[in-house]
Amino acid sequence: MDDTFDALDIRDPQQRERELLARLPALIAQAQTGPGWAHILAGVTPAAIDSRTALAQLPVTRKSDLKALQSGELPFGGLTTTPTRSLQRLFMSPGPIFDPEGRGADWWRVARPLHAVGLRAGHILQNCYSYHFTPAAFMVEGAATKLGCVVIPAGSGQTEMQVQAINALRPDAYAGTPSFLKIIIEKAQEMGVDISCMQRAVVGAEALPPSLRGWLNAHGVPYVTQMYGSADIGNIAYETLTDGLVNPGMIVDEELLLEIVRPGTGEPVVAGEVGEVVVTSFNPDYPLVRFATGDMSAILPGISPCGRTNMRIRGWLGRADQTTKVRAMFVHPSQIADIVRRHAGIERARLVVSGQMGQDLMTLVCERAVDAPDDPALVAGLVETIRDVTKLRGEVSLVAPGTLPNDGKVIEDARSYE
Repeated sequence: MDDTFDALDIRDPQQRERELLARLPALIAQAQTGPGWAHILAGVTPAAIDSRTALAQLPVTRKSDLKALQSGELPFGGLTTTPTRSLQRLFMSPGPIFDPEGRGADWWRVARPLHAVGLRAGHILQNCYSYHFTPAAFMVEGAATKLGCVVIPAGSGQTEMQVQAINALRPDAYAGTPSFLKIIIEKAQEMGVDISCMQRAVVGAEALPPSLRGWLNAHGVPYVTQMYGSADIGNIAYETLTDGLVNPGMIVDEELLLEIVRPGTGEPVVAGEVGEVVVTSFNPDYPLVRFATGDMSAILPGISPCGRTNMRIRGWLGRADQTTKVRAMFVHPSQIADIVRRHAGIERARLVVSGQMGQDLMTLVCERAVDAPDDPALVAGLVETIRDVTKLRGEVSLVAPGTLPNDGKVIEDARSYE
């Protein structure tokens, strides 16, 4: 079985990087035709944005900003570059946050994840994502059409009917959340119905812990891969198989430039360090420039055993928004980044909030830079900066470089809630 979707999957990594970066100026120019992006990217010369370094100088637009942006200019905050009445579908997620879908084939770019699990023309797919208001089901529909698959539009819920449909229509694969697949399998066991035809699954929209994947494998679905995406971007990254085994990491989609940045900032971290996923998407209707997803991940070095050559990420590693309330005041990751920027002798820092609720203690644990001099005034200066930036008192603990764990946390809530 051919494991690659097309020639883009196996491009030389340097060629891919050159080709994506060469498209950046046109993307910036396209985005600036939308009033929202025109404001965000005011003063930016598109031709000057032709490298990752230049891209990293542009502002980050956060998913958490969308509600405010959209309420100011319905429905999409001026971030689309295709007129609303020329789109194909309009979605509404809780918030509410509105998302567009254009008219291109496989607009959400989900055909690659489906192809990677082994789906081909003529296969039947039971699509168990919701068809109401949100786009996940239509992401799968567009991809299945691209591949020539047959779709059972099952949606979510009605577990007994799901089992009956699988037994009667014999789908080859499932698409939906992993937890719902488990519920379907348990219902089939309860009913004594054979659903062994469904050997493959592409799951998403929630975490897939190893224990659940193992359970699904042991209960009749040997090939389970996960896709990581969002209602704004579509497919971001996906798992692949080699000889039936899931390969490490998730392959980044071919139409994206992905960065990992320090939470609360737009500053890229070194390769391998955990941080927030920031995506630049070459979308013809909804261009996204440095769009921060709010999700944490890290770059996985090397090339996947499957032969696809694009960047890999470690998958979903938690949420980046670590905003914490301390003594009735909110402390944000961006404030910790501001404190670090003001002191050249500090490489990284983590604010640890401890104590009992109502008796909060703040300690800023700081990794000294490797070549930083032994400066007795550094701690005193940091204490003063903490007070200046957060309006709260905090202690400082200096530690050696490499002491803080690589988990992307900038604020750790270690308080006792008992």
